[in-house]
Amino acid sequence: MSKKNNLSVLTNGIIKENPVLVLILGTCPTLATTTTVTGALGMGLAALVVLLCSNIFISLLRKIIPESMRIPCYIVIIAGFVTVVKMLVQAFFPGLYETLGVYLDLITVNCIILGRAEMFAGKNSVGASALDGIGMGLGFTLALTAMATIREVFGAASFAGMEIPFMKNYTIAFLGKAPGGLLVYGLLIALVYALTHGRAPAKKSFSCSGCAHAGSCQMKSCAEKGAEN
Repeated sequence: MSKKNNLSVLTNGIIKENPVLVLILGTCPTLATTTTVTGALGMGLAALVVLLCSNIFISLLRKIIPESMRIPCYIVIIAGFVTVVKMLVQAFFPGLYETLGVYLDLITVNCIILGRAEMFAGKNSVGASALDGIGMGLGFTLALTAMATIREVFGAASFAGMEIPFMKNYTIAFLGKAPGGLLVYGLLIALVYALTHGRAPAKKSFSCSGCAHAGSCQMKSCAEKGAEN
C-alpha cells in the first residue's frame, strides 16, 4: 500500500468512518461507560488493544481459516485477546477493572471488533489491518472520551474524578443518567455530520452485502428471513 493509502486507512476511523459517531456501532459500552472520563478512556484503550491484536492475528490466519468456520474462529481469537486484556487491567488497574465490570468481557461481542475482523482484517494485509485497528480504536476512544467529558464536567462538576469547584452550582444531573447520555450522543453525531457536511458513509443497502454477520445466517437477507417468519 502507498503512504497515502496507509494514512487513509489509519485516519478513516477517527472521523470519516468513526465507529461510534458515524457507523453507530458499540452503542452499549458507549452509553454505559461514558459517565466518567477515566471509565471511557479505559474502555477505549482496552478496545483499541483488542482491535489491534485481533486484526493482526486474523489477517495472519486469513488464508488458512475455513470459510465455513470464519465467524467462530474470529470470536475465539477476539475472546482470547479480551481475556488477556481483562487480566492485565485487573492486575494493574483494579479501580478501572471495578468501574468497567462486565463491559470488559462484552468487548468480545462488540460489533466494532467483529465487524472490522470480517470486513477488513479477513481481506487485507497485516500492515493494513494493524493500521485499521489503530484508527478504529482511536476513533472509538476519542468518541467515548469526548462524550464522557461533556457528561462528567456538566453532570458532576468534575473531570477524571477531579472536582471543578466553580461548576458545583451549575451541574446538570440529567447528563449522568441514560437519557442524558443519549442526548449527548445524538448531539455529537449531529456535530460530526455537520463537520463532514454529510459526506460520511451512509448505509444505502440492507442486503447481506457488507454485513459483518452474513456468514452466520447463511447469506439470507433480512427481507427473506422476515418473509419466512
